[in-house]
Amino acid sequence: MSKLKKILVRARRQVFSEMVGNNPSIFNGEGYDFIELREYTPGDDIRHIDWNITAKMQQPFIKVFREERELNVVLASVLNGSVHFGSKKFKQEIIAEIVALLSFSTLKNGDLLSSYIFTDAMISNSKPSKRLQQVQKNVNDVLEFDALHKQVDYRFIADTLYKRLKRKSLILIISDFFEIPDFKLLAKKHEVIAIIVRDHLEEKPPVMGFSSLVDPQSGTSLEGDFNKSSVDAYAKKVQAHDHLLYETMRKHQVRFTKIYTDSSVAVELRRLFEGR
Repeated sequence: MSKLKKILVRARRQVFSEMVGNNPSIFNGEGYDFIELREYTPGDDIRHIDWNITAKMQQPFIKVFREERELNVVLASVLNGSVHFGSKKFKQEIIAEIVALLSFSTLKNGDLLSSYIFTDAMISNSKPSKRLQQVQKNVNDVLEFDALHKQVDYRFIADTLYKRLKRKSLILIISDFFEIPDFKLLAKKHEVIAIIVRDHLEEKPPVMGFSSLVDPQSGTSLEGDFNKSSVDAYAKKVQAHDHLLYETMRKHQVRFTKIYTDSSVAVELRRLFEGR
C-alpha cells in the first residue's frame, strides 16, 4: 500500500469511526447555537429532547437551536526545505497526515475546505469545496512536493491569505516555524491556529563528534565538532527561539500546538480542539 493510501485510510478511519462520539469531528459542537426550550410537537427531532427538563415537567421539551453559518476552513501547509527532515518520519509526511485528518474532519462537519501550499511563494491553492475527492489531492500535493532548498516567507503568506480570504475563516497554518511569523493583522480578521511540526533531534541533537551536515533549506554544508558543549548551546538557542515564538503567538492571539514526528497526530489535534 502506498504512503498516500495509508495516510488516507488511517485518517478516514480515525475521523469517521474513532472520533465519532458526541462530536461529528475534531471540531467540537454541532454548528448550532442554543436559543431556548419549548414543548415537543410531533415531527420534532427527538435527538434534541432535553431529558432533564422533560423529567421535571413530566412532558417532553426540546432544545431550539439557531443554525450558525458553516465554517470556512483553510489549511496552509508551509513546505520549505527544513520539513525534509525526521528521525522516525519526515516532517513533510506528518504535515500530510495533519492535512488528511483536518480535511476529513472539516468535510464530516459539513464545512467548506480549501487548501494552500506555501514556500516563499504560493505553490498551489484549491477553491472552497465539500467534495471528499479534494482530500486525496490535498494530501498528495503535500507528499509529492519537492521541498528541498525551498525558502519560506511568512510575511508573504500572511499578506496573501489576508488579501485572498474575504470571508471570516478558520486558518490552520502548518509549519516547523523556525522563523518568527507576524500573523497579527491576519488574526484580527480571521481565527488563526499555528500547528508547529518538529522532530526531537532538531531541538536537541545527539553528541556526534566531528561531522558534516547539510542544511536542507539553503543547501549549504556545515562542518564542525558537535560535542556536548556545542550541542547544549544549540539546544538553548532553540529553546529561546521557541519561547519568543510562543510569546509572539499569544500576543497576536494565535492559538498554537506542537506536534512531533513520533506523536499521535489524531490525539494531539483532539487536544488542540477540545473546548474550542
